Amino acid sequence: MISKTLTTLGLKTAFHYIEKDPEKNLPKLMEWVDKLAGTGPDSFEPQRDAFRTVINDPSNNMYRLIMNIFRDVDNDVLKATFQNFFLNANIIGWPIQEKFRAEYNCNIPWAILLDPTSACNLHCTGCWAAEYGNKLNLTFDEIDSIIRQGKALGVYMYIYTGGEPLVRKKDLIALCEKHSDCQFLTFTNATLIDEAFADDMLRVKNFIPAISLEGFEEATDGRRGEGVYEKVLRAMSILREKKLPFGISACYTSQNLDSISSDEFMDKLVEWGAKFIWYFHYMPVGNDAVPALLPSPRQREAMYRRVREIRAAKPIFAMDFQNDGEYVGGCIAGGRRYLHINANGDVDPCVFIHYSNCNIRETSLLDCLRSPLFMAYHDGQPFNGNHLLPCPMLENPELLRKMVHDTGAHSTDLQSPETVDHLCDKCVSYAQCWKPEADRLWDASQADK
Repeated sequence: MISKTLTTLGLKTAFHYIEKDPEKNLPKLMEWVDKLAGTGPDSFEPQRDAFRTVINDPSNNMYRLIMNIFRDVDNDVLKATFQNFFLNANIIGWPIQEKFRAEYNCNIPWAILLDPTSACNLHCTGCWAAEYGNKLNLTFDEIDSIIRQGKALGVYMYIYTGGEPLVRKKDLIALCEKHSDCQFLTFTNATLIDEAFADDMLRVKNFIPAISLEGFEEATDGRRGEGVYEKVLRAMSILREKKLPFGISACYTSQNLDSISSDEFMDKLVEWGAKFIWYFHYMPVGNDAVPALLPSPRQREAMYRRVREIRAAKPIFAMDFQNDGEYVGGCIAGGRRYLHINANGDVDPCVFIHYSNCNIRETSLLDCLRSPLFMAYHDGQPFNGNHLLPCPMLENPELLRKMVHDTGAHSTDLQSPETVDHLCDKCVSYAQCWKPEADRLWDASQADK
């Protein structure tokens, strides 16, 4: 087990070199990480090798991004992010998680997603979170307990969803202070980010926003309300001026896929200061969902290729929650890499799949991970040998249907409960149409290895 004291001392020394000349001294930081991580199955050797390749090649696009981060982000925030995200959440936390995975024979997550509140200051068209209503909250003590239970299992990464998490901004900052060894990220509409909150972020150093955008002004305001786009631009300006890191969250549908992946949009995001963009495939969740917004097979393949083009050409890191399944071994939900706790305390296997056997107010985190539905995930993953068909709902709907029925899980949507049959029926045609294309792409990707 790696000593946190050793980590802190080594980090201070390493960053002393980095601050002077990042281009010259970044390899020294990797040498220190290599010594700290050692060798073996829990040491992230392939990932470290990939990072080392990047930092030794100034022509690599990701090299440009890394140098931009060192130039644009406050040094103390960088130090905290490196220690909390790269070291605590990965090199230190992962072996602890592996130990408990073996000991308890269940999934132990890398990250925990939780909703501090179901309340939101906006009323966006088609938002599945709105199905929960706007009066539910996890208390400060409940969130604190979740984090303490998570850390005991080696989990140092916490991601806030909602609702709009920043409705609870004072509590979130207080949790950052109390758990200064954790990395926190929040999905947010950004309209509540002001100078004072940015100063709080700069002080705690371990809080990163992922700002939701639909594209440019017409698309954003069309879904989120008039004037929201300008408020988001103002928030990004404040974060950039304070040298605070942030990224973008974008949901792609059959209607907006081309615009939110265009060169024009990417170049603007880089100009505005975003360091990453996290793409999410539209999911037909909720009784009022619109299946017509599901991308066609042609559109999804275009997004598959486009995200890889962005990673190769733009100084911003693009991730695709659905199409990057090949890099993480398929579905990561059900606690395999993450789980979701809503503002009512219900522990869901996935932020998009609202069924559960347990509530964190009545059951420990570990016992939730050993509950019937979570164990069905554990025993069934991966749900498809083709990791471009990762999801038990979207691409393998017969599997989610069976798991929910077999385990007696109930809907956690308190406003308008949706049966698993209703949900999965919406995905059958999509799954059948996407499978031939996914098989072709998968076979090609495996042949290249």
